[in-house]
Amino acid sequence: MSTSWRVLAVSTFAFLVCFAVWMLFGVIGIPIRKELGLDATQFGLLTATPILSGAVLRLPVGAWTDRFGGRRVMLVVLLACALPVWIVGQASLFWQFLLLGLFLGAVGSTFAAGTPYVARFFPASKRGLAMGVFGAGTSGAAVNLFVAPWIVNHFGWRMVPKVYALALLVTAAIFWLLSAPSPGRETRQTAVRFSEQLRVLRDPRVWKYCQYYSLTFGGFTALSLWMPQYFIGEYGLTIALAAALAACFSLPAGALRALGGALSDKFGAHAMTWWVLWLAWIALFLLSYPQTQMVVQTIRGPASFHIGVNLWAFVPLLFALGVALAFGMASTFKYLGDDFSDNLGIVTGIVGLAGGLAGFLLPIIWGALLDWLGIRSSAFMLLYGIVWTSLILIYFTEVKRVDFHGRDTPRTTPAIENASD
Repeated sequence: MSTSWRVLAVSTFAFLVCFAVWMLFGVIGIPIRKELGLDATQFGLLTATPILSGAVLRLPVGAWTDRFGGRRVMLVVLLACALPVWIVGQASLFWQFLLLGLFLGAVGSTFAAGTPYVARFFPASKRGLAMGVFGAGTSGAAVNLFVAPWIVNHFGWRMVPKVYALALLVTAAIFWLLSAPSPGRETRQTAVRFSEQLRVLRDPRVWKYCQYYSLTFGGFTALSLWMPQYFIGEYGLTIALAAALAACFSLPAGALRALGGALSDKFGAHAMTWWVLWLAWIALFLLSYPQTQMVVQTIRGPASFHIGVNLWAFVPLLFALGVALAFGMASTFKYLGDDFSDNLGIVTGIVGLAGGLAGFLLPIIWGALLDWLGIRSSAFMLLYGIVWTSLILIYFTEVKRVDFHGRDTPRTTPAIENASD
């Protein structure tokens, strides 16, 4: 196996483990909620707290990756997060879980280190595929949905953080042994100030890609956390069955990201993003419909009708949404690889920050909507509106090809030079 593919394989494995740990509260949060008597808003805050720190740290981690190399940064994060993950098993109060969640959430920032790290081992023609394969590590969310419920059922929820902490230490050792220094690391300018790196924020394309990623990755992360308790509350399932069905969403959204990267290389980021947004729009339209009981006055008296998505229709629709978000995550980073190859670390951090913040805010908003409206499908209603925003944005900036001042502008994709991190 060549060095580039070996690095990609071990980096993807490390990110998969990190993502499983990042989603920890999505499963153990359910028994914690029962122990502490949390309402829906508090549960949303509990599950989302690790997402906040993982999102915020993506910006500095992306900048450090450009300066010090993704290999070193990935290793430091893996080692540093093992301790707070272990301590979660000893916590007993709500504030303790929130505080520890902020510390363990740093594992989510490894995406901002790993993406530019693996991209620099591949030529431009294969960079979308490489970043897609690495991004498939988000299938760690599905791994968590299989592993954590089994541990909870056999040993109790407090054993899960201990197992995950040991997994981080083992992964750190494997990653360091099999990875390699980034090509051209010695010739990279390492003295660039952080303020100078942030000048990329002046480019409106960065903000547009942040919006795309807040929907695709933010929606994926939030739904991975939210779906187990959704299945339990909406359809009365056990935690093991609810987690298994939730994996029907998380697994394709992770595993198919590599295919999305390959298709983005072949057909272009714009075409992929445009069509997957429409697929997500259709799926969310159907998922948004609440369980409804109607009474119609007929000539023979009142007649009752029930309208709603049953379990066996819900799961395929959720699967389709997962596929759409997977391809959308990959195509967004194809945009970045095409347009910002020279400073991919900082741009990855910025866009990853936007996606992570969306993943943090959505469960809290969904919990508040559920406490207020009492309608579980309100989560999908909100996502439906966000998809509409993305479709409008991509139509006016790429399909119709007009800039922000209304002038016609042909869409061009800058040529890419091989990165030399």
